[in-house]
Amino acid sequence: MSAMTELSETKRIVIFRALQLGDMLCSVPALRALRRAAPHAHIALIGLPWAKSFVERFSDLLDELIVFPGARGFPEQREDESALPGFTAAMRERCFDLAIQLHGSGGVANDIVGQFGARAYAGFVQPGETRDGCFIAWPDTLPEPRRYLALTGALGAPADSDALAFELTPQDLSEHVALVAMHRIVVERLVVVHPGAQLPSRRWPAERFAKVADALAADGWRIAITGTASEIEISGRLLGTMAGPALHLVGATSLGALAALVRDARLVVCNDTGISHIAAAMRTASVVVASGSDTRRWAPLDHQLHRVLADYPPCRPCAFRDCPYGHECALNVGVERVVEAAREQLGNHAATMHATGEHAAAAYIPDVPASSSVRREAPHAR
Repeated sequence: MSAMTELSETKRIVIFRALQLGDMLCSVPALRALRRAAPHAHIALIGLPWAKSFVERFSDLLDELIVFPGARGFPEQREDESALPGFTAAMRERCFDLAIQLHGSGGVANDIVGQFGARAYAGFVQPGETRDGCFIAWPDTLPEPRRYLALTGALGAPADSDALAFELTPQDLSEHVALVAMHRIVVERLVVVHPGAQLPSRRWPAERFAKVADALAADGWRIAITGTASEIEISGRLLGTMAGPALHLVGATSLGALAALVRDARLVVCNDTGISHIAAAMRTASVVVASGSDTRRWAPLDHQLHRVLADYPPCRPCAFRDCPYGHECALNVGVERVVEAAREQLGNHAATMHATGEHAAAAYIPDVPASSSVRREAPHAR
């Protein structure tokens, strides 16, 4: 299974990658390469339940979602192995031609995939680990998207691009148009501030996001606070700290409508989390405060369009859900540093638009009265 001709004849492929949105977006270039090499194959993804929407969005790359029931060593869901024997038995009955372990560095992930009874296997191995099939050493020094492209390349599926992608559907665009109209959003003035992240150890303090938002609002930019419904407490702290106005959209958009909003925004300010990968996919400038994560691995590939700000105490990269050491990596990134980076990014955008003859908001726009749709969040939302 190392040549393009062999892969092109493969009929049934299953990919194991049971991870969250940002991780899945980083695998899109590899999925794209695999589909180009095997255009007629039925490609199934073994993923988390939420990935149903991911498979639907990337239906040109994936044909089916098979929900992973969970296992020890996979903290993205409850680590319960009671359903695992039935799951692997069902996989054997499917008689896949190729099973690809695209989840991570090897070990227990390979143990699970190896029980699928496929004709051929591919994936990553850790030092000292050997497997039969097309397995390569975990490329620890590469950025995340290029790790998976290394494997698909070894399979005979060369990459056309390492760029992320997030295709917008007609429903996404319709929701976006309605959102812009409802809140009278002027996208030329829009800065998206996204203070949430799944792990507390990956979150820069909401109060610091508030100060950044206030500084940019004082420059004339319109601030939209975004996030999932589960992040309402974080956004409440942010809005409760802000002195200026902001549009509160936390829990008020679908993922697709949020992506469309990011596409049209002038800047995204966020943690190192899923929305930073959406900004990369949408080619929207960003300032990313990276707390805890391995920036060599997770930083966007375009270092000009995306500014990653980080501090590097000895405990980094972090393996904890909650930081036990005082959260130095987050607290050592100051507000002034983020505001300066944001202003530089906004200025770069304005200069680029001017050079190409397109209309854009200037880096500093005189303030105007906020529309009735731009508001502070009420105290009860905290």
